[in-house]
Amino acid sequence: MTTRTLYLLCSAAPPVFEIAGVIEEAQRRGWDVCLGLTPAAAEWLEESLPGLAALTGHPVRSRYKQPGQADVWPVADAVLVAPATMNTVNCWALGITGSWLVGFVAEGIGKGIPMTVMPCVNSAYVRHPQFPLSLETLRTAGVRVLFGAGGFEPNESGEKRPYPWGLALDAVGEPVL
Repeated sequence: MTTRTLYLLCSAAPPVFEIAGVIEEAQRRGWDVCLGLTPAAAEWLEESLPGLAALTGHPVRSRYKQPGQADVWPVADAVLVAPATMNTVNCWALGITGSWLVGFVAEGIGKGIPMTVMPCVNSAYVRHPQFPLSLETLRTAGVRVLFGAGGFEPNESGEKRPYPWGLALDAVGEPVL
Protein backbone atom coordinates (compact mmCIF):
# COMPACT_ATOMS: atom_id res chain seq x y z
CA MET A 1 0.00 0.00 0.00
CA THR A 2 1.26 3.44 -0.93
CA THR A 3 1.42 5.89 1.93
CA ARG A 4 -0.39 9.17 1.41
CA THR A 5 0.78 12.34 3.17
CA LEU A 6 -1.69 14.46 5.10
CA TYR A 7 -0.81 17.89 6.37
CA LEU A 8 -2.91 18.36 9.51
CA LEU A 9 -2.91 22.09 10.20
CA CYS A 10 -4.47 23.37 13.43
CA SER A 11 -5.47 26.69 14.93
CA ALA A 12 -5.70 27.47 18.64
CA ALA A 13 -9.18 26.20 19.49
CA PRO A 14 -10.01 23.68 22.24
CA PRO A 15 -10.17 20.61 19.90
CA VAL A 16 -6.43 21.04 19.26
CA PHE A 17 -5.87 19.38 22.64
CA GLU A 18 -7.23 16.14 21.12
CA ILE A 19 -4.71 16.17 18.26
CA ALA A 20 -2.63 13.14 19.31
CA GLY A 21 -5.68 10.88 19.02
CA VAL A 22 -6.59 12.45 15.67
CA ILE A 23 -3.08 11.79 14.36
CA GLU A 24 -3.31 8.16 15.48
CA GLU A 25 -6.68 7.76 13.75
CA ALA A 26 -5.36 9.32 10.54
CA GLN A 27 -2.37 6.96 10.67
CA ARG A 28 -4.75 3.99 11.07
CA ARG A 29 -6.45 5.22 7.91
CA GLY A 30 -3.15 5.04 6.02
CA TRP A 31 -1.95 8.62 6.23
CA ASP A 32 1.60 9.78 6.94
CA VAL A 33 0.72 12.82 9.05
CA CYS A 34 2.66 16.08 9.24
CA LEU A 35 1.43 18.46 11.96
CA GLY A 36 1.43 22.22 11.49
CA LEU A 37 0.19 24.74 14.02
CA THR A 38 -0.57 28.42 14.22
CA PRO A 39 1.80 30.20 16.62
CA ALA A 40 -0.91 30.31 19.30
CA ALA A 41 -1.68 26.60 18.90
CA ALA A 42 2.05 25.82 19.15
CA GLU A 43 2.16 27.80 22.39
CA TRP A 44 -0.86 25.90 23.75
CA LEU A 45 0.78 22.55 22.92
CA GLU A 46 4.35 23.57 23.76
CA GLU A 47 4.95 20.78 26.29
CA SER A 48 3.50 18.17 23.90
CA LEU A 49 5.48 19.17 20.79
CA PRO A 50 8.33 16.65 21.22
CA GLY A 51 5.85 13.80 21.71
CA LEU A 52 3.78 14.93 18.71
CA ALA A 53 6.90 15.05 16.55
CA ALA A 54 7.78 11.52 17.67
CA LEU A 55 4.23 10.35 16.95
CA THR A 56 4.27 11.72 13.39
CA GLY A 57 7.94 11.09 12.67
CA HIS A 58 8.21 14.67 11.39
CA PRO A 59 9.04 18.00 13.03
CA VAL A 60 6.00 20.02 14.06
CA ARG A 61 5.92 23.26 12.07
CA SER A 62 4.56 26.62 13.13
CA ARG A 63 6.95 29.07 11.46
CA TYR A 64 8.25 29.89 8.03
CA LYS A 65 11.55 28.20 7.16
CA GLN A 66 14.59 30.30 6.38
CA PRO A 67 15.32 31.08 2.71
CA GLY A 68 17.35 28.26 1.19
CA GLN A 69 16.47 25.85 4.01
CA ALA A 70 15.31 22.42 2.81
CA ASP A 71 11.70 21.34 3.29
CA VAL A 72 11.43 18.94 6.24
CA TRP A 73 8.16 17.32 5.18
CA PRO A 74 7.24 15.12 2.23
CA VAL A 75 4.92 16.64 -0.38
CA ALA A 76 1.27 16.79 0.71
CA ASP A 77 -1.36 14.64 -0.96
CA ALA A 78 -4.08 16.39 1.06
CA VAL A 79 -4.43 19.12 3.66
CA LEU A 80 -6.88 19.29 6.56
CA VAL A 81 -7.16 22.64 8.35
CA ALA A 82 -8.97 21.85 11.59
CA PRO A 83 -9.82 23.20 14.00
CA ALA A 84 -9.87 26.45 12.03
CA THR A 85 -10.60 29.60 14.01
CA MET A 86 -12.35 32.65 12.61
CA ASN A 87 -8.96 34.34 12.37
CA THR A 88 -7.45 31.51 10.33
CA VAL A 89 -10.49 31.27 8.01
CA ASN A 90 -10.65 35.03 7.43
CA CYS A 91 -6.90 35.48 6.95
CA TRP A 92 -6.80 32.56 4.50
CA ALA A 93 -9.76 33.84 2.46
CA LEU A 94 -8.33 37.37 2.38
CA GLY A 95 -4.77 36.22 1.59
CA ILE A 96 -3.29 37.68 4.78
CA THR A 97 -0.27 35.42 5.22
CA GLY A 98 1.26 36.61 8.47
CA SER A 99 1.65 33.04 9.74
CA TRP A 100 3.26 30.03 8.10
CA LEU A 101 0.05 27.99 8.29
CA VAL A 102 -2.06 30.58 6.47
CA GLY A 103 0.74 31.28 4.00
CA PHE A 104 0.97 27.58 3.15
CA VAL A 105 -2.76 27.10 2.55
CA ALA A 106 -3.08 30.37 0.63
CA GLU A 107 -0.33 29.16 -1.71
CA GLY A 108 -1.88 25.68 -1.72
CA ILE A 109 -4.95 27.05 -3.50
CA GLY A 110 -2.75 28.17 -6.39
CA LYS A 111 -0.91 24.85 -6.42
CA GLY A 112 -4.14 22.86 -6.56
CA ILE A 113 -3.45 20.86 -3.40
CA PRO A 114 -6.68 19.13 -2.22
CA MET A 115 -7.68 21.00 0.93
CA THR A 116 -10.45 20.62 3.49
CA VAL A 117 -11.27 23.08 6.25
CA MET A 118 -13.49 22.53 9.27
CA PRO A 119 -14.02 25.66 11.36
CA CYS A 120 -14.40 25.73 15.11
CA VAL A 121 -16.26 28.92 16.00
CA ASN A 122 -19.14 29.81 18.26
CA SER A 123 -22.43 31.23 16.99
CA ALA A 124 -21.42 34.81 17.87
CA TYR A 125 -18.47 34.65 15.46
CA VAL A 126 -20.70 33.18 12.76
CA ARG A 127 -22.85 36.31 12.88
CA HIS A 128 -19.89 38.51 11.94
CA PRO A 129 -20.47 39.60 8.31
CA GLN A 130 -16.99 38.57 7.11
CA PHE A 131 -17.16 34.94 8.23
CA PRO A 132 -19.73 33.63 5.70
CA LEU A 133 -17.99 35.63 2.96
CA SER A 134 -14.69 33.97 3.84
CA LEU A 135 -16.24 30.49 3.77
CA GLU A 136 -17.74 31.23 0.35
CA THR A 137 -14.41 32.55 -0.93
CA LEU A 138 -12.69 29.33 0.13
CA ARG A 139 -15.44 27.18 -1.44
CA THR A 140 -15.14 29.13 -4.70
CA ALA A 141 -11.37 28.54 -4.62
CA GLY A 142 -11.95 24.77 -4.48
CA VAL A 143 -11.52 24.18 -0.75
CA ARG A 144 -13.92 21.65 0.79
CA VAL A 145 -15.64 23.52 3.65
CA LEU A 146 -17.16 21.36 6.39
CA PHE A 147 -19.48 23.82 8.08
CA GLY A 148 -23.15 23.47 8.95
CA ALA A 149 -25.09 20.26 8.32
CA GLY A 150 -22.61 17.45 7.66
CA GLY A 151 -19.72 19.37 9.20
CA PHE A 152 -19.03 21.55 12.20
CA GLU A 153 -22.16 23.15 13.61
CA PRO A 154 -21.44 26.18 15.78
CA ASN A 155 -22.39 26.17 19.42
CA GLU A 156 -23.34 29.02 21.71
CA SER A 157 -20.46 30.78 23.45
CA GLY A 158 -19.30 28.66 26.39
CA GLU A 159 -21.25 25.57 25.26
CA LYS A 160 -19.14 22.44 24.81
CA ARG A 161 -19.89 19.75 22.22
CA PRO A 162 -17.62 17.11 20.74
CA TYR A 163 -15.71 18.31 17.67
CA PRO A 164 -16.54 16.07 14.69
CA TRP A 165 -13.00 14.93 13.87
CA GLY A 166 -14.33 11.76 12.21
CA LEU A 167 -16.24 13.80 9.63
CA ALA A 168 -13.10 15.75 8.79
CA LEU A 169 -10.97 12.63 8.39
CA ASP A 170 -13.70 11.00 6.28
CA ALA A 171 -13.74 13.99 3.92
CA VAL A 172 -9.98 14.26 3.45
CA GLY A 173 -8.88 12.96 0.11
CA GLU A 174 -12.39 12.77 -1.36
CA PRO A 175 -12.93 14.78 -4.54
CA VAL A 176 -14.49 18.19 -4.01
CA LEU A 177 -17.88 18.33 -5.71
